[in-house]
Amino acid sequence: MHIAVAGNIGSGKTTLTTMLAKQYGWEPRFEAVDYNPYLEDYYKDIPRWSFALEVYFLKQRFKDILDIRRTDHTVIQDRSIFEGVYVFTATNKAMGNMSDRDFDTYMELFEQMMEIVEYPDLMIYLRSELPHLVENIQKRGRDYEQTIPLEYLSNLNERYEDFIFNKYKGRKLVVEVDELDFLHNPKDFAGILDRVDSQLFGLFSPHEL
Repeated sequence: MHIAVAGNIGSGKTTLTTMLAKQYGWEPRFEAVDYNPYLEDYYKDIPRWSFALEVYFLKQRFKDILDIRRTDHTVIQDRSIFEGVYVFTATNKAMGNMSDRDFDTYMELFEQMMEIVEYPDLMIYLRSELPHLVENIQKRGRDYEQTIPLEYLSNLNERYEDFIFNKYKGRKLVVEVDELDFLHNPKDFAGILDRVDSQLFGLFSPHEL
């Protein structure tokens, strides 16, 4: 199986991916963040580096998709190729950070990739409001994230909502995380596990979090 965890910057994707991988014995796949050669420059000058950054992410996520297809076990992925396109790249285009020429080139490349890409078996969307995202970003203290414009973060959230509820056609599970602390509160994590079990194995009745 292929499981994807989706959500804005600071929503807890990496934490939940790690916890679910450990719980179920799945293989975790994480984004290329700490060693991405464009990320630090991108946050300093978004219009200058947006095309290079998005193409790099697209290349990495497509490579992950090909690797996942060759595995014989379940992989849980921190952010999918779909949100990379419909959320992050779309946000850069809408905010004027990517030219029409660059965007068209990017989308043509993505559409060619889609000829062999399939939806994950389940996408888990961590839904969060801006104050919670900002608080989490400040807590983890990555230097390059401290300069993220609030307008950019807000635009990402709007695109996530449109992507999950209007564009994405695969199976999904929406988890409202603002009032949860699944890292430190076992009850909160158990509630997420119940819902994942229900979606994948039909063991429990789903309930709202």
